[in-house]
Amino acid sequence: MCGIAGIFNLNEEPVSLQLIKKVTRELNHRGPDGEGFFVEKNIALGHKRLAILDTSSRGAQPMTSKNGQWVISFNGCIYNFLELKQELKSKGHEFVSSSDTEVLVEGLAAYGSAFFTRLDGMFAIAAWNKETKTLILSRDRFGVKPLYYWFNGKTIVFASEIKSIIKHPKYIKGVNLSALNEYFTFQNLFRYHTLFKDVYMLPPANTIMIDRHSTSIQHTSWWDYDFNAPDNNITFEEAKEETQRLIENAVTRQMIADVPVGSYLSGGMDSGSMTALASRHVNRLTTFTCGFDMSEVSGVEANYDERRDAELMANHFKTEHYEQVINAGDLSWSLPRVVWHLEDLRVGMSYPNYYVSRLASKFVKVCLQGTGGDELFGGYPWRYYRVFQSLNQQEFFDNYYGFWQRLVPDADKAQLFQPAVSKQMNLQSIRDVFERVFTFNDHLKYDTAEHHIQNSLYFEIKTFLPGLLLVGDKLSMANGLEERFPFLDNALVDFAQKIPVRHKLGNLENFKKMDENVFGYKKKAYQEFNDGKSVLRKAMSEFLPDKIINRKKQGFSAPDESWYRGENAQYIKDLLLNKKTVSSEFINPDYMHKVVDEHINQRVNHRLLIWSFMNFEWWCRLFLNNEKLNGIL
Repeated sequence: MCGIAGIFNLNEEPVSLQLIKKVTRELNHRGPDGEGFFVEKNIALGHKRLAILDTSSRGAQPMTSKNGQWVISFNGCIYNFLELKQELKSKGHEFVSSSDTEVLVEGLAAYGSAFFTRLDGMFAIAAWNKETKTLILSRDRFGVKPLYYWFNGKTIVFASEIKSIIKHPKYIKGVNLSALNEYFTFQNLFRYHTLFKDVYMLPPANTIMIDRHSTSIQHTSWWDYDFNAPDNNITFEEAKEETQRLIENAVTRQMIADVPVGSYLSGGMDSGSMTALASRHVNRLTTFTCGFDMSEVSGVEANYDERRDAELMANHFKTEHYEQVINAGDLSWSLPRVVWHLEDLRVGMSYPNYYVSRLASKFVKVCLQGTGGDELFGGYPWRYYRVFQSLNQQEFFDNYYGFWQRLVPDADKAQLFQPAVSKQMNLQSIRDVFERVFTFNDHLKYDTAEHHIQNSLYFEIKTFLPGLLLVGDKLSMANGLEERFPFLDNALVDFAQKIPVRHKLGNLENFKKMDENVFGYKKKAYQEFNDGKSVLRKAMSEFLPDKIINRKKQGFSAPDESWYRGENAQYIKDLLLNKKTVSSEFINPDYMHKVVDEHINQRVNHRLLIWSFMNFEWWCRLFLNNEKLNGIL
């Protein structure tokens, strides 16, 4: 796990060592164990190293192939590198290290960029072909490792994080208003742009090649999810057994490291599954939980603290268990640090992620995560059941679009943004952004309940999961910690897509029979049918306590609804309702005042929107105004 950066001047202007060092230095937190640089005329690659496999100097980067043709800077971990290494040895390739990086560079020498499709793992790769003078950038199937770029027609600058790119002297800062509109609709970005003008993210499972003749960036996509061809001959028992086998294999494969490996442990089934299986490989596995001070919390948030169930599992699996308890006052210290590291604002309240990864980094360098289980196995039934009875594509879009406007509905956009900002936006285009996630894939069908649910799974794994992965990467790497995701194993993902919907949602057939005209139908349905991940629950039932297997789905979130009305109310007012509030150049202060007032006076729960307002305010301070904070900049 590392940070990578690079500069390629297509006009053959030389790149200085000083400049690539300046750009790469912004990634120090991602690689505290070493650094390296490759500079040759108009190309430069930088690398910051977090040593996980072969911690000796033999694993240092950038690394050159034995034939001298390829140089790579790589961030990630390839879990099938030992099998690939044996194959390459049989073809005559020699190795001097035990790193996966050397397998990558020799694989490029043997197969070219087609080798990327053979990889099982997480990666962002920059490869320079010294013979053809071609730069190749590629990301893993699922988009676990980020990779951004800026291209002005003469120069391409790329990096693991945007803060490196904007250090280039030719980059001119600006706000991408189209992305701003998208963020304040979905609390996410569905396209691969960013809030930084002209800075883009390379999509998952995409490769780009650029040489001195390139005039634009052309993406080549080499893989995508497909829930549309389930194997309806698979019985529930067969699906259970194969799911169990593949998860066990995935955890075993992702335990590979030359440094200590631990696991996050919430009170849920997904992280519990990782802990259960990992503890079979490590005597006294180290586990980590984030809990919350609940002394001034009420309502549904009173159940947000998962420490009791986590402690139950820690005792069950005999782990060495550590806990971080967050209180309301921890928000103000962490928020600017979270925004600085996140840069690319995405899904929900993420500062607990920062704290728990900070805790884990004190004990291990690698931590297993349970992310991906919900998206693959149907963990959000209350979302799918909103749309499963849609009659056609248009009704499906109407129902789902209404749900995914998580922050500000289109009707309020004119009041949300300042008039000068609104004039520069196409406020109506956001519906097209939403629909494009589906229509980009012309294989989707909209005829049956199963089709609608399959489409929901596709949508969420293409939009919501990338947001979770980005938050996980940025906030763990802020603390020099590598996160791994066994649910995002190639073989497991391929099989999970083949499992019929009826094996994932145990009450689907009963739900179809319910009379939607009965009073309270929807409320009853959303509350009663908490039936997601049926086959996964059964597959893990022999490893986890019954209480955990049968536990209702709960997200990882602080009780901010209560805290925003209590101890943090004044902090929110000082940050957002101040004459010095920087983001008021873009956001109407009257609208922010209305939102904060409605929340504090318990008229509307605006916790998601207030979080996003605070994030954007700090984003403006840090990246537009260059505000300095001790310990951050």
